[in-house]
Amino acid sequence: MADEHALIGLESALGFHVDEATPDRVVIRWTIGPQHLQAYGIVHGGVHCSVVESAASIGAAMWFMDRGTVVGVSNHTNFLRSAREGDRLVATATPLHRGRSQQLWQVEIVDDQQRLTARGEVRLQNLTG
Repeated sequence: MADEHALIGLESALGFHVDEATPDRVVIRWTIGPQHLQAYGIVHGGVHCSVVESAASIGAAMWFMDRGTVVGVSNHTNFLRSAREGDRLVATATPLHRGRSQQLWQVEIVDDQQRLTARGEVRLQNLTG
């Protein structure tokens, strides 16, 4: 990524903003809009899965750097509290394990009141050559 705070593709379409990106911690924030909602007016679980995958992937790639690339192989996200249009959410990713062939990252999503709304883990494969 030329500018670690510039997002493209799905992340850009969902309105995610990277506040912090290091090999040890990634913080992404966004305000819930109509594009994030499912039929009952709450955040679609796929949005949570997307930010979990994005935050973990950014951190994992920054840690692995010029040794190769990383790809997600598993994303397990639990939805704990609903959020609605206008709510602001923050996702924070931190590594649980970084090995030769794989990494495991944890991502917690909180609302403005610091209530946990979702929590996920992403396993990533480190690819070389």
